[in-house]
Amino acid sequence: MATTADTAENKRISRRFPEEVATERNLDLIDEICAEGVIDHSPLGEMKSREELKEQIEYLHTAFEDFSATVEDIVAEGDTVAMRVLLRGRHNGEFMGVAPTGEEFEVENMVFTRIEERKIVERWVQPDMLGLFVQLGIIEPPGE
Repeated sequence: MATTADTAENKRISRRFPEEVATERNLDLIDEICAEGVIDHSPLGEMKSREELKEQIEYLHTAFEDFSATVEDIVAEGDTVAMRVLLRGRHNGEFMGVAPTGEEFEVENMVFTRIEERKIVERWVQPDMLGLFVQLGIIEPPGE
């Protein structure tokens, strides 16, 4: 069973991904905080290594100028950490086959992170894709 110290450490490790990897673009940190066979589940597909995660972060920064991920809430129990993360940026590069719109966005993102031996071994990332596509002008809001 996880102790209070373990839970606090798991939170610290988990929040480093959005804050330091995604926002500050510190891709080398992935090697430090993620297990070699880390698995990341997201709308962009399933990444199965540190290198694939690095490529995914580069892709996001190419698609979105000033991309940032701010942890708004964080809770942990056992080996799992749940975070509510606010994503922001400007669509200035191709994303999921969509040409740049130049539009800014701000959407919620839910992230569950599983930690083993002080390393991220698995992440489930669920951003508000409908909100993102509406803000980028890619689709019309439902009911309009």
